[in-house]
Amino acid sequence: MNSICDFQPRQIVCLTHQATHLYAEVIQVVESRQIGWFRPLLLVELFEDERLLTSPTLLDLRSGADLLCPPSLFRPAIDTEVVPLLMRLSALEPPLERDPVAFKRLHQFIQQALLLDEK
Repeated sequence: MNSICDFQPRQIVCLTHQATHLYAEVIQVVESRQIGWFRPLLLVELFEDERLLTSPTLLDLRSGADLLCPPSLFRPAIDTEVVPLLMRLSALEPPLERDPVAFKRLHQFIQQALLLDEK
């Protein structure tokens, strides 16, 4: 994976598990403790039907809590992958309050990704 010192504050990173991608902003990385502080932005779920790949589902996570987790789980997000998603996100109305469905899905995603990382 990437060296944790490669991440800079305000950089957008991605954690991928199966067909789901969590995009987050790097707030801070503490190298001595191998922990990172990340601000989730969106969860992108890709669903494939029999005919074609459907449009991804975007779950807005901007009104939620930050994450503390190992930076080694993340990779830098590529501009061409993340800019269109951020444009779609900015076009959405900001949520007035936390969307319980989005944050439940984030919780499930993090548990699955962390279990995979431990194996």
